[in-house]
Amino acid sequence: MDTPLITVQVSQKRVVAQDIVCLDLRALDGQDLPPFSPGAHVDVHVPGGLIRQYSLLSDSTVCTDYQIAVLREVQSRGGSQAIHDLVQAGDLLQISAPRNHFGLVPAARTLLFAGGIGITPLLCMARQLHATKVPFQLHYSSRSQVRAAFLDQLQQFPADAVALYFDDDSAKTLDIRGVLSAQPLADTHVFVCGPAGYIDYVCGQVRQAGLPDAQVHVERFALGEADRPVITDQDVAFEVQLASTGEIFQIPADESITSALDRQGVFIPVSCEEGICGTCLTGITEGVPDHRDTYLTDEEHAANDQFTPCCSRARTPRLILDL
Repeated sequence: MDTPLITVQVSQKRVVAQDIVCLDLRALDGQDLPPFSPGAHVDVHVPGGLIRQYSLLSDSTVCTDYQIAVLREVQSRGGSQAIHDLVQAGDLLQISAPRNHFGLVPAARTLLFAGGIGITPLLCMARQLHATKVPFQLHYSSRSQVRAAFLDQLQQFPADAVALYFDDDSAKTLDIRGVLSAQPLADTHVFVCGPAGYIDYVCGQVRQAGLPDAQVHVERFALGEADRPVITDQDVAFEVQLASTGEIFQIPADESITSALDRQGVFIPVSCEEGICGTCLTGITEGVPDHRDTYLTDEEHAANDQFTPCCSRARTPRLILDL
């Protein structure tokens, strides 16, 4: 069942770094917005009909407002450009309730690695870790100081809890192996968010240092070219049936489920089209999907009761969808 959207007002819009704006979102009735935990994001319905996901960066114990930050993407499909150029203070937006597949887990020590706009969920995490007196370090890398967001807020943490790295300043470089060697790895958890190349580099270094994958948590805003799910010559056509009406639709071998259904008058909201955001998440009542997403966990994949039709396909001749 679809979750009702929430109408919010942009109470403030401000520039927080070069090409990054921060929006404060407030409920129209003045009541608190739904509670959330660090690492959560919301779907934002952007002018032009697009849906985009943005991490909540504000204090998770205060829900009078949500804060999101948006980087103007050079290769944007329109979402970030619309927020930068069209959305203004006072405007109304529709958002989803918060969802979280990147939540903090109890650990004796937590290491946060942020690249660029990836600071947003990790800033929220740092606030909670600091408030609950859990030892943590936040390592924030940016192309330059003028492109680094929320430096004023990072100054509120103890100096030894935050380290900054700028590509145009070679005086200080990120030594991940060195950071890890100073930590007892048995109960250290690592959280990484940023561009695909940054995430791959950090995760590679972490694995080489011997940290188990179960202690490494990743949030991706986009996949690298080599990791994007694609339709191959081995893919075949199949059917999907709507549980509510019994209608059956053909899905060609060379077309995604969401695209084929949309063409036949059945709309499923999509955003990333790469299986990383969960916007199109759809229940399955019968059949076995061919999961190709990175949004669901291994346990959720094994249950085979939901999937991401923007990129996933079918292992059985027919899937019956909870639509």
